Amino acid sequence: MSSYRAPIEDMTFLLEELLDVGGTLGSLPAFAELGLGPELTGALLDEGAKLAGGVLAPLRRVGDEQPATCSDGAITLSPGYADALRQLGAGGWMGIASDPEYGGQGLPELYATAACEMWNSANLAFGLAPMLSSGAALAIHAHGTEEQKQLYLPKMHAGEWAGTMNLTESGAGSDLGVMKTRAVPEGDHYRIHGQKIYITWGDHDATDNIIHLVLAKLPDAPEGSRGISLFLVPKFLVNADGSLGERNDVYPVSTEHKLGIHGSPTCVMAFGDGEGAVGYLVGEENRGLARMFTMMNEARLKVGVQGLAAAEGAYQKAVAYARERVQGGVAIIEHPDVRRMLLTMKSLVEAMRAFVYTEAVTMDLAHRGPEEDRARQQFRIDLMIPVIKAWLTEVGQELTSLGVQVHGGMGYVEETGAAQYLRDVRITSIYEGTNGIQAADLVSRKLGRDQGGAMRDALEQVAATVAALKGHEAGDLQQIGAGLARALAGTEEATAQVLEALQADPAVALGASFDYLMQCGYLFGGWHLARSALLASDRLAAGEDNDFYRSKVATARFYAEQILPRCAAHGGAIATASGALNSYPVDWL
Repeated sequence: MSSYRAPIEDMTFLLEELLDVGGTLGSLPAFAELGLGPELTGALLDEGAKLAGGVLAPLRRVGDEQPATCSDGAITLSPGYADALRQLGAGGWMGIASDPEYGGQGLPELYATAACEMWNSANLAFGLAPMLSSGAALAIHAHGTEEQKQLYLPKMHAGEWAGTMNLTESGAGSDLGVMKTRAVPEGDHYRIHGQKIYITWGDHDATDNIIHLVLAKLPDAPEGSRGISLFLVPKFLVNADGSLGERNDVYPVSTEHKLGIHGSPTCVMAFGDGEGAVGYLVGEENRGLARMFTMMNEARLKVGVQGLAAAEGAYQKAVAYARERVQGGVAIIEHPDVRRMLLTMKSLVEAMRAFVYTEAVTMDLAHRGPEEDRARQQFRIDLMIPVIKAWLTEVGQELTSLGVQVHGGMGYVEETGAAQYLRDVRITSIYEGTNGIQAADLVSRKLGRDQGGAMRDALEQVAATVAALKGHEAGDLQQIGAGLARALAGTEEATAQVLEALQADPAVALGASFDYLMQCGYLFGGWHLARSALLASDRLAAGEDNDFYRSKVATARFYAEQILPRCAAHGGAIATASGALNSYPVDWL
């Protein structure tokens, strides 16, 4: 029930391909001395797989059945979670892609993305802990003072201290401008008063300290989101020498009772119920929201990874069950409809993985690539992040639901563990900006800011792959190319329609935004899967005898035939977006 096997063969295939794209990452000064390549990749994946499969996966059902609880201002974690988090820190995983100057490992984001997939496939509720900590550390690294970085980051990267994000308040979900938490200046620090909700891993005793990043308003702050500042609020105050001082005035009030991720302590946090929680400004006053957005690309990419990870876990469980369950005298994996469901799961999982791993490289190039190319790479990752976050999590819900369906009635029974993947992944389309917000961001901000320039660049890259596929001698690749060409043409047409609507009537463009995002997701997923098929086919042609390569080609062909036509469906909805949706009176709903 708790088994999880990291898909090392596919992960290795992608990591080695992407690390060697023109020698790009290995030649960068930031990575040149790290020995990037097969040896490091193999060691990282092997060690990560041992931790994910041997430690985290057995705790998945434990956390689901014995959730984290809150009593007397303290959290009791699910059994085994604290020790697992300490093991993660001791292994150096918390700061895997962080700056070595502050105790990080300094590896590319690509490696951190692969590790994130393993943690979340094995145990999504647990995987949120390192994800939130790394995000908080990233914000401190980007905007903290040198003193703050030296004082907090080494402990966070070592896993000795954890980190959280405290944004949401009751009545102020995605609209942060109406928040009520306030910060009052007091000497070299501030006193924070207020309450935050939905704080993931908000409190626990698995680490010696927790560093909360909190959004709050100063007494004279401008109205709305322009008046938000960012503060660092430690659970225990930290002395100048790094030792821990007295307990700060910040406590958990309760844990949320959730549909899934039960092992994750999602807390209501009270700041300053007494004299006020001591907080330290991060960055400039009234610039907190912009500072917090520094970590959003990384956080939203990792939430997308959670959609992939849950789908991978659900697929592994479903295919194992289908091989064992006999009906009609044969294992149900032989039944055409079960095979359809499993291959739908497999092809979309591999497409999602190729997509998000590729864009993790883009993130590396935007942050640590050649100076003259960083702006272009940043535009690219800015464009892709809302697609990654929303498309992967929408598809993750579909595939975990298919995992239940493959199990039949047994999937609806909690003891099999199939339903947990569906319940756990459901939150991913909501937090870190709902998928509707991602779609609106893609269309109104990312597409509109350069009149589709970055999107056109991406579509031209897809067109180059189409040309390579159509010119290939292998018939399977030509068929993949034909399917990709049709999806590309439809997405190019939809892009022009959305850009036109954005100028003529933004409400129409926003009405089409979700379909446009999904259309882009299916296209880009298919594109990266097709690129993998090209490489696999070339290796077979060079004489390598490996069924993994044959399966990559066959999986990409299935995707082209059975999944890429979804692009046309979304394109059809975009073409009529100015009709029934915007004319329908809200009073009739």
